[in-house]
Order: sequence, then structure tokens, then C-alpha cells
Amino acid sequence: MCDKEEDGAPRPFKKSSDAAESSCKMLTKKKRSASMFIPTCAKGSFDYETLRVAHTGPLQSVEENSSVSITVSGLLTQKENKESEMGNRPQVHKHLQTSGPLGLCNNPYCMTCPTHYRVNKKEVQEKNRRDHTHKSADQKFQNNQEGEPNKWTRIFLFLNIPEFVNPHSKFAHWWNKIFLISCLLATFIDPLFFFLLSVQQENKCVVFDWTLAWVVVGLRSLTDIIYFLHILLQFKLAYIAPATRVAGAGVLVDDPKKIARNYISGWFWIDLFVTLPLPQITTLFVQSNLLFFGANETKTILGLVVLFQYVPRLCRFLPMLAGQSTSGFIFETGWANFVINLLSFLLAGHIVGSSWYLFGIQRVNRCLKNACNVSDLSPCKKLIDCGHVSDKDDLGLLRNPDAWRNNVHAVSCFNEDGFRYGIYLQAVNLTTEPSVVTRYIYSLFWGFQQISTLAGNQLPSYYVWEVLFTMAIVGFGLLLFALLIGNMQNFLQALGRRRLEMMLRGRDVDQWMSHRRLPDEIKRKVREAERYNWMANRGVDEEKLMVKLPEDLQADIRRHLFNLKKVRIFSAMDEPVLDSISERLRQKTYIKGCQILFPRGPINKMTFIVRGEMKSIGEDGYVTQLSAEDVCGEELLTWCLEDIFGNQVAKQRRITGEKPISNRTVTCSSNVDAFTLGAADLEEVVCLFAKFLQNPRVQEAIRFESPIMRILAAKRIQAAWRNRKKRLNLSNAAGVTR
Repeated sequence: MCDKEEDGAPRPFKKSSDAAESSCKMLTKKKRSASMFIPTCAKGSFDYETLRVAHTGPLQSVEENSSVSITVSGLLTQKENKESEMGNRPQVHKHLQTSGPLGLCNNPYCMTCPTHYRVNKKEVQEKNRRDHTHKSADQKFQNNQEGEPNKWTRIFLFLNIPEFVNPHSKFAHWWNKIFLISCLLATFIDPLFFFLLSVQQENKCVVFDWTLAWVVVGLRSLTDIIYFLHILLQFKLAYIAPATRVAGAGVLVDDPKKIARNYISGWFWIDLFVTLPLPQITTLFVQSNLLFFGANETKTILGLVVLFQYVPRLCRFLPMLAGQSTSGFIFETGWANFVINLLSFLLAGHIVGSSWYLFGIQRVNRCLKNACNVSDLSPCKKLIDCGHVSDKDDLGLLRNPDAWRNNVHAVSCFNEDGFRYGIYLQAVNLTTEPSVVTRYIYSLFWGFQQISTLAGNQLPSYYVWEVLFTMAIVGFGLLLFALLIGNMQNFLQALGRRRLEMMLRGRDVDQWMSHRRLPDEIKRKVREAERYNWMANRGVDEEKLMVKLPEDLQADIRRHLFNLKKVRIFSAMDEPVLDSISERLRQKTYIKGCQILFPRGPINKMTFIVRGEMKSIGEDGYVTQLSAEDVCGEELLTWCLEDIFGNQVAKQRRITGEKPISNRTVTCSSNVDAFTLGAADLEEVVCLFAKFLQNPRVQEAIRFESPIMRILAAKRIQAAWRNRKKRLNLSNAAGVTR
């Protein structure tokens, strides 16, 4: 710190820490009148400091680099100190740190982003409020010195703020869902271009529906705009370096040049090709050049264009649909994946049905051309496309259109025996339907049916492309059953997986008991024990599950499961002792009739009853009922505590390895769910918390809450009462004789 004498004379500077020295700053400013030097020293308080100004002389012209300083509050200095601490961290994600909320990581399970850059709403709000306060103060001071900044300068600075998106941010996750839904809609929209064509049975021609074309073009353009925005986002989206994924969680890269280079060398060109409005351009080009392109040519061009763009689009969004996105799962829940798989199955039927409709129109067009070649009406090829006749064509046929409409060969194209349609026989009458909804729904049904039955009810003709199309349906159906139907089946079977595991476990146990030739009574008890053990744990190995969890979380789970505070014998113990006991507890299940303790048998464990009832019978025949929150085998605790009070006999027994002997019989009156604590574990707990267990309050609680101690106390009271009563009777008898 900078110290000053009481009389105003400056002291020499004392040595201070680097943080304190770094907090002393000087602000320089050009000034015409005088040169002033003010050392500003931060103290960490919020009061403004009184700093002395040393003038160098009267007002005169000075050098351009004369210095001036201002009074700085402790608030600003504290901000500098805190930011200096943040600045000590390596600036590996400086571009994400300047992006605000878009650069934050919203994934609590992320192993890539730095821990200090996770989302914490309170810290972010506090930081934004503090930054806004200091920015306003600095801007006000700057405006007072240099005037208001130019409006165009503010706009330029705003437009040049580099913002990058963290792939684990909430915005990226939200955008991936929107992009996936738009791609799914686009895959449904593209085959709708095939339904722009239909057949007019009266005029024996193929017509192009321009009203429907404008609707489909608008929907496809909307999905293209979303896809284009996705392309722009990829240039701002940080990625995980592929070379670092093999070493662990990976390294997040947010450098602009590396992001652009990675995307351009990857999926950029495919995305650019997919987002090109080729179907829209084709449709508008056909409309403006109708004299050169008819419905038949439009069918071929649209089919090729949609096919060339459809396959890359599927390659892009199917991995995201399957949950293989680099930013994590798009749809996490099982039911969401079930619906996505169902929609994918419906999409496959939509593609097959739309292609079947398009190929059906092609076969109708081929039949009409054959009819035109056989007939003597040479200009009839122009009439196959409705409205395709120009002024240079033969107008005689136009003056008498019934000649083509009533042509025998043309009429036979709409009969079952007029042409070898094969699997397109039902599509012939479908193409003549004026309602586009009817044509679409029936095509969707046909495709769904053929995918489900693997085209088993279809017999193609000898036309080569028809046979290949039927083979493609069969192969596509098999692939779909192997992938999507398999996933749906696994999801449904997961609900009954535990039951299947229980059945397999029961079969293994039966085979083992048969191999060992166990008696029927023991077999019955083993089956009952296995069934009850499975129902108590739901088939989950709790010990393996707990090992992989953090220690503090394990302690919280044990407190909830065991709840030793409810056990009467442990009600007076503190949390550290209970946690130490909980760590060593093991779950155990007993069926009705199991014997826990028997007379003259060693007591090797304490049993804490969670559910069920036990019956304790002493040597004198005294019966005690034990239920939930009771303990069986608490003599083991008393045996371990005897060493604390200096009992030499107990020490000798422990050296020789002797265990306490039970003087009662404990059996299960019903199925019992309990936790056990072994003798070795209990000795370890007693050794760790010996000082605490010596507390008289704890000793009194243990003796008072123990059922065995209560029985022993009752017996001693009864014995003392009998002895007293016996002495009173003897004294009364002696008084009477006198």
C-alpha cells in the first residue's frame, strides 16, 4: 500500500504483495494546463480515497505525454482484483467466453467444457449486473472526456462482436431438435412433388397440378431456409477435436478458422447441395417453358432431382435421429425414441407409396404412347400431355378431340387386360382420382402394407424396372425390420427384462438343486427365499450400484435407506457414528420360520429389522415380539463395549477369539427384510468412536432401549420383589410367634 505521513509529506513505499502492487494503476491523459501525478491505491473498501495532488508549477505548456490520474473507488478496484483472478485461468475458450449465454455449457454431465464455465444462473446474473454497472460508469467518464460516441461506431462494434455457440448449450440442443423436425418434414414433403401429376381419363392425358405445386414449393422453401440457417450456425458452432476423443473426454475447439476449416472439409458441400432449391427451380422452369417440357418430361426430371437430393438429406439427419449427434442425444426419453422410430417406419411407407404412384403414372403414359403408335392419329402424342399442343401442331385433331378420347387402344389403357401393369394395376385407377388427399392416403397405405408384408402379395410383370422396384421393396423392408422394428422390440422387451431374468435365475436354481438331490422341503424353502429376495431388491445388485456413486451421495442414500435414528438402540448416537455403521451394513432377507439365534450358539452379527416380525424366546420361556425398528443380537454391542470400561475378562475373551453366547431362540414369524452388522465391523466402529460411546447418556440409552436389557431389568426387579416379600413374610411370622 501507499502510506502517507500525518503532516502530508509522502513516505517511501513499503514492500507489498504482487496483487496489491498490481492494483495501483495510473491513468494518463493529454492536458494543456498542468502535469499531475496521483498514485491511486486500492484498499478493498467502498469509500473513495483522499489522495494528495502534487503540482509541478504554474500553468504552462507541457509535453504531450503529461500524466493525469483520477480518484478510483474501491468498488472498481475490487472488480479488477476479481477479474485478475479470473484472468489467471488459461484462455483456451476465449471466443466462447465472449459469446454470453450462447457459449455456456448447459449439460451437467459434460466432461469436455471447463468446470468454471458451466451454467450458474446466480453467478451469471451477478456478473452481468456488475459488468453493466462498471460499463455504464466507464462510458459516462469516457463521454465526459471525449464526447458521445458516434451512432455508426456503436452499430459497427455491435455487428463485429464475435459470438460462438457451445455444442452443449441449451440453444444448440434446442436448435438440433428444430433442425431434425424440419428435416423429417422435408423428407415427407419431397415425395409430394410426385403427386403434382395426375391422369384425366376423359381426355386420355397426363396433367400437371399447378395449385398444389405452389403449396409444395412454399413448404419445401421453408425447410430449405431452416437448413440454410443450420449451415450458417455450423460456422459458429464449436466442435470437439477428433484426435483428442481417444484420450478421454476430448478438447473443445472454438477457434473461428479451425471451425470453418473443419466444417468445409466435412459436411459443408453435402449440406450446400441439399439446401439448393432444385425442385422449386425445376417446377418454375417447367411452368415458364411449358411448350418445351410436358408432364412426362416433368415426371422424369422431378424424379431425378428429388432422388439426388433425398439420399444426402437422409444421410445427414438419420444419424441424428438415431442419437449419434456429436452434441449428445437429441431426444432422450424412451417414449420419444419410440415415436421417432414409428415416424421413420411411416416415412419408409411414404417413400415406397409415392414412388409406386409415380411409376404407375409412367406405365399409364407408356400405354398411351403405345396406343398412339398403333392408331393412325399421328399428332396424338402431343395430346398425351394436357395443354401441350401449340399453334404449329395439327389443329384438325383439336377440332375433333373425340377421335382420341374414343380411341379403342387409348380406352383399353384403363382396363385391367389392356396393358401389363403388374404391381401398378391399382395405381392406374388411383391416378385418375381428382382428390389429391385420396391419392396420397391410398399411396401411403399401399407403401405401409408392402413394407410390412415385404411385398409378399405382389406379382410383378416382365418389365425390368418393375421387377427391380419389387426387389427394392423387399430389401428395404428387411432392412427396416432389422433396424427400426428391432429397436422398438428392444424398447418393449426392456419393460419385462427383469421378469425374464427372474425366470432364468429360477431355472438355474432348480437345476442346481436337482443336481445336488436336495430334499423337497429344502427345495421349497430355497424357492421361497429366492422369490422373496428378488422381490425385495427388484433384481438389482445394490452393492455394485452403490460402489460407483460418490461417497457423500452414498452416505445420503444409506441415511435414507437404513434410517438408524428410528432404531431405538441408536436414537442417542450422533451422525458420524450412524454413518460409520451404515457403511458396514449389509442387506439380508429371511423367510418365515428361519432361525436367527439359537441357545448356546455364537452371536456373530446384529440384525436390524426393516420389515417383518421376529419372536424371541428366552431360557425361562419368556416371549418377546420384535418388529420394525427393533434389533436382534444387541448382546454383541454390550460385549464390545465391555472393553471400554476396562473389563479384563472381556479383553482375555477377545484375545482368544471367543464370541458372546446366545441364551435365547429368535425365529422369524413372517418374511423379514433386515440389515446385518458383523462382529468385526462392530468392533471397528467401537474402536473408532470409543470416546463417544463412553458417554453415560449413550450407555443409558443403549441399556434402556434394548429389549434384552429390559427383560433382564424386569427379572431383577421381580427377583428383588420376591426376596423383599419373602423377608417381610419371615419378619411377620417371627413377630407373631413372640
